[in-house]
Amino acid sequence: MEDHTFVVGQEFPDVKAFRNAIKEAAIAQHFELRIIKSDLIRYFAKCAEEGCPWRIRAVKLPNSPIFTIRSLQGTHTCGQNAQNGHHQASIDWIVSFIEERLRNNINYKPKDILHDIHKQYGITIPYKQAWRAKERGLATIFGSSEEGYGLLPSYCEQIKKANPGSVAEVFTTGSDNHFQRLFVSFYASIYGFLNGCFPVIGLGGIELKSKYLGTLLSATSYDADGGMFPVAFGVVDAENEESWLWFLSELHNALKMNAWNKFHLTFLSDGQKGILDALRRKFPNSSHALCMRYLSENIGKEFKNSRLVSLVWKAAYAKTTIAFKERMSDIEEISPEAAKWIQQFPPHWALVYFEGTRYGHLSSNLEEFTKWILDARELPIIQVIERIHSKLMAEFEERRARSTSWFSFLTPSAEKRIVEAIKLASSYQVLQSDEVEFEVLSADRSYIVNIGKRCCLCRDWQLYGIPCSHAVAAIASCRKDVHAFMEKCFTVSGYREAYEKSVHPIPRKLEWKRLDDTPIDDDTQIVRPPKFRRPPGRPEKKRICVEDLNREKHTVHCSRCNQTGHYKTTCKAQLMKSIEQF
Repeated sequence: MEDHTFVVGQEFPDVKAFRNAIKEAAIAQHFELRIIKSDLIRYFAKCAEEGCPWRIRAVKLPNSPIFTIRSLQGTHTCGQNAQNGHHQASIDWIVSFIEERLRNNINYKPKDILHDIHKQYGITIPYKQAWRAKERGLATIFGSSEEGYGLLPSYCEQIKKANPGSVAEVFTTGSDNHFQRLFVSFYASIYGFLNGCFPVIGLGGIELKSKYLGTLLSATSYDADGGMFPVAFGVVDAENEESWLWFLSELHNALKMNAWNKFHLTFLSDGQKGILDALRRKFPNSSHALCMRYLSENIGKEFKNSRLVSLVWKAAYAKTTIAFKERMSDIEEISPEAAKWIQQFPPHWALVYFEGTRYGHLSSNLEEFTKWILDARELPIIQVIERIHSKLMAEFEERRARSTSWFSFLTPSAEKRIVEAIKLASSYQVLQSDEVEFEVLSADRSYIVNIGKRCCLCRDWQLYGIPCSHAVAAIASCRKDVHAFMEKCFTVSGYREAYEKSVHPIPRKLEWKRLDDTPIDDDTQIVRPPKFRRPPGRPEKKRICVEDLNREKHTVHCSRCNQTGHYKTTCKAQLMKSIEQF
């Protein structure tokens, strides 16, 4: 523990510096202060403990902001109690203590604040006080939530100005313009998706934890090497059917504005009704599949069995209906309830029943996108958008640079699959039927391959979009280049085109032209926070005991009438008997 000592004549830059020093000393040395007089020119205080002789007096020097100690009497005779709180450990003091730590770690938790203060000063403060201090500290560093909403129109204009072709719009509700929704899609993302990514879009919502809550909606795809590729995102005051219809409508407009008419889209999501209805209205020709990560995580939570989760994934990757039904039978043997639970979802989550092409992608990418903003979910809305923008800039630049070292036709992940297929194909015998149809004989069975329709009896080519080993054998037998049968979304050129456009930096808010500087006739441009905010205090958690869930329910038994469902004290039969006797 640092020894905070004072001497007569000691000087401080101003009254604020002196007050902070005396407060720090009181906390560090575990004594309470009783302030007798405190203003801009003088400060008198003593130890709050009855009978302790310690006194201090400081004054401001004439014609100077400097504060100096004039007298210091006595030494402390009071005891110290490191287990109790301290009146001088105010929220402002805690903010000054944690500010630098918060700058380095946004997820600095209240329990960590408690631990660090106790470790350094030996005092214990209430959890609620630490929680409030963190809130105030975040507002000091990053600005208030209210300011964040007010800056949204200006920030959207800056996005469109720095990145021409981008979409950035904020929507309000009511006559007083409370925030309702925000949609952002950078032109580099739109261009990259339309020209170099898989025609697969994952949809999901991430709960924000700032003062006014809200949900971040995202639309992400996959690049040619299988990496997560953000297409668009939005923030809504509440996630519901209406907000998903709005988000997918904005996404449709953004793609349509850029001449989107190339291909059939596949969407992956958690399957909630709002998403499905919105897709039917805005993307009627698209396909939809349930996100496998969502399905597997939920069955894991529901039945607490890792083997069930493994079997569900095996069923999802099954290439034939027979293999799928075998995995489902295995699930039913372990848990009939789990098999029944899975049946509530249409079987489109499995590759074998999905009518469309997913190129082997079964999950919506939501977890990867969540990592981008995980440590920013408690910050104002502007900070969340800035975090995504900064990450986009860095990822586009990094991936563009990485691809300069690739000299193959296919991306590394696709090249690996095709090399394995070529290796297996060398052991097959090929019989040609006509220009496009072949019979490929392996050690155990034969496969029919049609290179014109790009399909094989094993279904690998149709499911993953890459020629399987049987298709490679058939293509090689007629001396054709296997690369000519690859989709563009597997090629290095496609990958480079996805990241061809840059995400340009946005000026800091100090350089913006503030709305206040622009003459306006009314307040339609001023965005106020949502009408509803997070309730005060820590959010309640429903704790479920797994043992209680698995425990058989006890059946009560009446000792008077020998019936179940009640005790003798509430037995109606006995009551009726008494009435009849009466």
